[in-house]
Amino acid sequence: MPDSERSPLLSAAGSSKAPEPHEHEEPFESTPLLSSSTATPRYDGERDDGHHSDAASIASRATNTPSVKSAKDRSIRWPSIIAMIVLALLALAVMILAFIVPTAVEEYAKQAIVLEPTNLSLESITTNGIRARIQANFRLDAQRVTNEHIRRVGRAATWVVGELGTEETQINVYLPEYGNILLGTAGVPPLRVSIVDGRNNAVDFVADLAPGDADGIRTIANEWLEGRLSTVRVRGQADIQLRAGIIPLGTHSIVESLTFEGSKLPHMPEYNITRIDFKEQPVPGESNAMAAEVTIQSFNKYPVSLDIPELGFEILVPGCSPDDPSILVGAATTSRVAVRPHATVVVDAHGLIKELPDSLTHLCPSSDSSPLDMLFKKYLDGEAATALVRGQKQPAGNTPAWLAEILSSITVPVPFPGRSFDNLIRSFSLEDVHFKMPDPAAEPDDPSSNPRVSGTILVLAGLPSEMNFSLNVTNVRANADVFYRGDKLGELNLEEWQKANSTQIPATDDNEATLKIQSRINDAPLNVTDPDVLTDVVQALLFGGREVMLSVKALVDVKVQTILGELVVKAVPAEGKIPVKPLGKDPLGSAAPKVGRVKITDTTPTSLSLQALVNITNPTPYSARIPFISIYVENNGTTIGEAFAENVDVKPGNNTNLAVSAIWNPSLGGEEGVRRGRDLLSEYISGYNTTVTIRTHRGTIPSLPLLGEALSRLNFTLPAPRLRLPAGDGDDDNGDDDDDENQDAGDGPHFIRDATFHVLSSTATFTLVSPLLHNTIFIDSVTATALYNHTEPIGRIEYALPFAAPPGRSQTPRLPVEWSMDSVGYGKLREALGGRMKLDARAVVGVRLGRWTERVWYVGRGIGAGVRW
Repeated sequence: MPDSERSPLLSAAGSSKAPEPHEHEEPFESTPLLSSSTATPRYDGERDDGHHSDAASIASRATNTPSVKSAKDRSIRWPSIIAMIVLALLALAVMILAFIVPTAVEEYAKQAIVLEPTNLSLESITTNGIRARIQANFRLDAQRVTNEHIRRVGRAATWVVGELGTEETQINVYLPEYGNILLGTAGVPPLRVSIVDGRNNAVDFVADLAPGDADGIRTIANEWLEGRLSTVRVRGQADIQLRAGIIPLGTHSIVESLTFEGSKLPHMPEYNITRIDFKEQPVPGESNAMAAEVTIQSFNKYPVSLDIPELGFEILVPGCSPDDPSILVGAATTSRVAVRPHATVVVDAHGLIKELPDSLTHLCPSSDSSPLDMLFKKYLDGEAATALVRGQKQPAGNTPAWLAEILSSITVPVPFPGRSFDNLIRSFSLEDVHFKMPDPAAEPDDPSSNPRVSGTILVLAGLPSEMNFSLNVTNVRANADVFYRGDKLGELNLEEWQKANSTQIPATDDNEATLKIQSRINDAPLNVTDPDVLTDVVQALLFGGREVMLSVKALVDVKVQTILGELVVKAVPAEGKIPVKPLGKDPLGSAAPKVGRVKITDTTPTSLSLQALVNITNPTPYSARIPFISIYVENNGTTIGEAFAENVDVKPGNNTNLAVSAIWNPSLGGEEGVRRGRDLLSEYISGYNTTVTIRTHRGTIPSLPLLGEALSRLNFTLPAPRLRLPAGDGDDDNGDDDDDENQDAGDGPHFIRDATFHVLSSTATFTLVSPLLHNTIFIDSVTATALYNHTEPIGRIEYALPFAAPPGRSQTPRLPVEWSMDSVGYGKLREALGGRMKLDARAVVGVRLGRWTERVWYVGRGIGAGVRW
């Protein structure tokens, strides 16, 4: 060991003086704290010379052995080691407190913080913004922190700090995605909160909120209202002065960004329009205006409380296209509204429309609708129509200018539910109906090829309770679909405006307000789209014996005169019922056609073309004009002729001298037709009750071939028309001189009016009555038998020389008679000499008219005959 380290703390007395250290050498740490005796004066004044006695030396060694060991221990340098350890701990603490703990505490705060808003109330609206009272519960919940180490560090750090306080702070909120514009500012007063884990803080303070850039607010609000705001990121920035108790922690600049998903942002609250009332309101110095009072209810599901002052708004409607500017139609003012947490909010608004702008009622380019038409169409179709609400630039009442500026830059679309107008039409009737058949020369696609209807429409419509103003319907037009038992019959088109008038009937305690509308329609085309349905309707009218109910679905255009002027409301949906009265129990039988003034216009060997004037009775309340109609005449399912008419007007009741044309041509039915034609003609002239069947066909109405074909399934069987025969003295129209029994012959016409038998000359003459007023009938041959009491022969006539039966009454030449001398009938004839008797006749007669010839049989009963010598 070096000598210096081995030097005792107390050197021997005789030792020499320790050498001085070199000038540039550091002193050794082992230098004894007490110098040797050679450098120290003795108490007796003598210096130690460094020599000891032996005994003293031995004692000194024995005594100083521990001292040597202690000096060795002091040589480990403990102060340096302790200093190094403290410095290391301080460095570690600085690293932990400066880097690790703040990061952990920050993460702990982010995860553990719990903020529960309990109430947000609007204290007042100031000239610069809003003063709001914010109430919330604030606490740190360590259980929300997922990382165990962060949880421990954060819990310990917040326990140590205990509570934090802030000075008055201003928070600025920016929109980074929108040019970093200022959304708004909030002035927060000083706050103190405990940050110990689990300790709740009831925060209650009043903050001043001031809006920022109006353009930014408008941009974000409009995107939110239009549903284009998928996400929004806001950045809050504030300089917060913190302190822990009385210890200031300095000013900290905090910048925090939050991103909100569009789906998580508050939505436009649902609302119900519980009351809407339109009425006339006088305006001083101006004409009356239309006022609308609306009550809207909504539910506030947020913990927000505020009182909204009276606000003014502009009411607009969309233009022709989304690119066109909206059209201002009126102004509205809301009353003061009290919004309370989790409660129903009631808003009363009063609107006023002084006049309708021209842009609202003018037709859009390349369209037949105006913006008003499109708005009404959506509303009346039951769809949600949209009005636009925008704040007025001029503040209303005590509304601050900044609030008016913001509201005036935001346009809110307000959809209001459409109204279903089901059962709006209480009754729908058509009176004084007149039908006009299609023009026969029209093409099938020509509008004039449709039947036309004229009549008086009577409509009773219920007025909605919210319409409390006078109105008058001046014109109507409509496109209506007509249905029978759910199947579409056709379309009734009123393309031209029809004049109308209306009467408003006020509401009573028992009945609602109604509007009675009356309009006369003229020649409205009825397009039959399903002939089969028309067949069912006609069949029900003819044979059902009860009222037929047709349903109508129409889109009606209405010209309405209101206090705002004349409005044209288009495509108003209307549904109603049209009761169609039956045509009577037996409409065909009730027609009772009578034929008079028959004229043969042309003949062929097998056919007759004739014209006649017909009298019929129309038992229905409907009238009709028939430009052309053609029907087949059948008997026993065989066609024997065709009848047609042109330009015939049929009115309810008696119709006389209707011109009808017909072709008698049994050959249309082949051999069976010829036979049936002969028998029918024979039965008819014999006075039997004969019937014919009329049937439509494709040519019945040339412009509506499908209609005629559909109606052909209906068989209309009616008695053969009675011919109007000339009447003689004492005769009736049928030439019935006597009260004949008629029996099988019924009440048919009697062409043989009288007979005279000459016994001595064995001849007979007959008085004939022809229904033809312009044509002469020729009798080419007669084979006949006269009978008494239906069975007893009187005589037989065979005559083969032609003779004429001119129009009216005529006398036959004397026809030779071969008497049946041994019969009872001849005896009765002789008994009646100089008097009269009734006889029957059976004959086969050859008839000729122009080129037409036919052999018919004739049976006459109860013919009055005079007997002469």
